[in-house]
Amino acid sequence: MTRTLNFSSGPAVLPEQVLRRAQTALWDLDGSGIGILEHSHRGPEFGRVLERAESLIREVGGIGDEYAILFVTAGATHHFAMVPQNFLTPTTTADYCHTGVWSGKAIEEARRSGTVHVACSSEPDFATVPREIQWSAAPVYCHYTSNETIYGTQWAAPPSLAPAPLVCDASSDIFSRPLDLTNHGLIYAGAQKNLGPSGISLVIARKDFVETGTTNLSPLAQYRTFAREQSMHNTPNTFAIFVIAEVVAWIRDQGGLAEIGERNRRKAALLYDVLDQSRAWKAHAAPGSRSQMNITFRGATPELEAQLLARAEERGMSGLKGHRSVGGMRASLYNAFPEAGVVALVQLLDDVERDGHSRPRPSGR
Repeated sequence: MTRTLNFSSGPAVLPEQVLRRAQTALWDLDGSGIGILEHSHRGPEFGRVLERAESLIREVGGIGDEYAILFVTAGATHHFAMVPQNFLTPTTTADYCHTGVWSGKAIEEARRSGTVHVACSSEPDFATVPREIQWSAAPVYCHYTSNETIYGTQWAAPPSLAPAPLVCDASSDIFSRPLDLTNHGLIYAGAQKNLGPSGISLVIARKDFVETGTTNLSPLAQYRTFAREQSMHNTPNTFAIFVIAEVVAWIRDQGGLAEIGERNRRKAALLYDVLDQSRAWKAHAAPGSRSQMNITFRGATPELEAQLLARAEERGMSGLKGHRSVGGMRASLYNAFPEAGVVALVQLLDDVERDGHSRPRPSGR
């Protein structure tokens, strides 16, 4: 069977060896005679899975004991509410960097809990990451979205000089490059881009920051509950945690985050180079703010875009249509996406441009 080239923004492509390992474990986990879906979350077999997942995340991410590793059975959108509910009150302020749709949703949710100060914004076109940030005087935390999947922008480094712990939505670029934990109180990430299946999120939370959260919430709504009880207050998503462990082990075996980051840089550069030199296609994000995970672009005409999508399907490519809110095209190049797939897309872009947009190219191609 030939696998389709999956450019989906998430759920997204996973390493083949992880899928095959999961296939085996569904029937029999490590010779136990019981599949991972059937094992008790309180049993020793899953206990070893959970311990392995945390150990691998710490090893690959370079994460010290001052941080707790949490597995929350929810997607990243859940944390848009959970973060302010834990740390923001009607009498305090949180700072938010607004760089696109997802940060906008986080801001909207935070305003239910307290005052939100928008420290920077790349409105209206969201083509750049803001260079200047005006932090408020005494925020309880400073939130940013490290990579915006819809507009295709990414922070090259975390925001600087924040006057409070950083909180990061890293859903679409977690473990895609070396992890910088400097000044971070909490990082949350839906798993379905670079870590595993949907329905679970990884949280990397500084233990002292977690303890500053309110206690006036249900235990399941408090990060401290997950930290104190090793994500076992209730039944966790056992299969998803198993897959996350396998994905992080794959990252380690590929050479770690430095090697993965270089691969991702190289893959993205192949595609951006073609877009920048083309007369038929144009990248949305400005140089210096471009995502290595989600490359968004438009065709010169709607007809050209339609032709690209039709021919992509013929060539075994899926998931290139842009988000419904903005249209256009989007190629998501997550960790497990092969470089050969980018080369195939580049060839397709060339072919569609040649056949449907015959004006001469600029020199340098």
